Amino acid sequence: MIKYYFAPMEGITWYIYRNAHHAVFGGIDTYYTPFIVPTTKKGMRSRELNDIIPENNREGIRIVPQILTNKAEDFLSTAEKLKAFGYDEVNLNLGCPSGTVVAKGKGSGFLADPDGIDRFLDTVCSSLGMKLSVKTRIGKESPDEFGRLLEIFNRYPLEMLIVHPRVQKDYYKNYPNLCVFREALKKSRNPVCYNGDLFSEGDLNRFTSEFPEAEHVMIGRGLVRNPALVRQFISGEQLKREELKRFHDDIYEGYSSILSGDRNILFRMKELWAYMIPLFEGGEKAGKKIKKAEKRLIYEEAVKELFEHHELIPEDSCRRGESLNN
Repeated sequence: MIKYYFAPMEGITWYIYRNAHHAVFGGIDTYYTPFIVPTTKKGMRSRELNDIIPENNREGIRIVPQILTNKAEDFLSTAEKLKAFGYDEVNLNLGCPSGTVVAKGKGSGFLADPDGIDRFLDTVCSSLGMKLSVKTRIGKESPDEFGRLLEIFNRYPLEMLIVHPRVQKDYYKNYPNLCVFREALKKSRNPVCYNGDLFSEGDLNRFTSEFPEAEHVMIGRGLVRNPALVRQFISGEQLKREELKRFHDDIYEGYSSILSGDRNILFRMKELWAYMIPLFEGGEKAGKKIKKAEKRLIYEEAVKELFEHHELIPEDSCRRGESLNN
């Protein structure tokens, strides 16, 4: 049976989102947090700390914190803090393609230094005292880099090797390199998880047909677009308007309780609607009202209009690339 993991998405999948998703939809084995960036002189930033403390996360949700760094000592220091909160696994981010991250040799920028990754993992695995998973791309410039990277990953006991089969310079363009992912499935000594471009039931059907041996799947943008995606694939139970409204309201109330000012609250909600607006038949007009709203009252009226006057469209009619930003 396949296990499903929710990919971390900066700015979206914080604890308020995770709590609402778990309560309304469920079906996720593990939620990975947006990355934590270690600092040498201070502890975790307040936003990062609030995201991982147990009292902010619903009981029963399995969470794995993700760490973004290329320094083993910083990784270990942050992992020790997380362990004190009861976490038994941490994840190393070798996948972020952001230019500012890559310029510092972190995320997928670290992939350009395989010997450095080898030294990093040697130090971390000898001292960690927790389970370690790695989320990686297949190279910085070329898929040909992955063979060397996989040799390195195979030297260490990883809980999971999560493979997004693009190189850094692809960002999220082009198509995932499924030939390289097949190589990972075949040659990895650690469990392998697939991540990349699973936006619909049809995508999941095609993936599981092509890779029936795959036991772990991570989904990010597809689940943010349709939070019921995994449930639909497993049971056939389609997304309903009333549960999407409940989901929205839980998130909106959550952000309203911790953020001050209409602008800050609406910024978070607009990020979410950029993914979800294509779920609604003819929802573009209401979507534009949501995007332009600067006051909560106007926003609430636009959301009410959307839910009251627009039906959800069939699952595979809403494809990637469509968003509030178009």
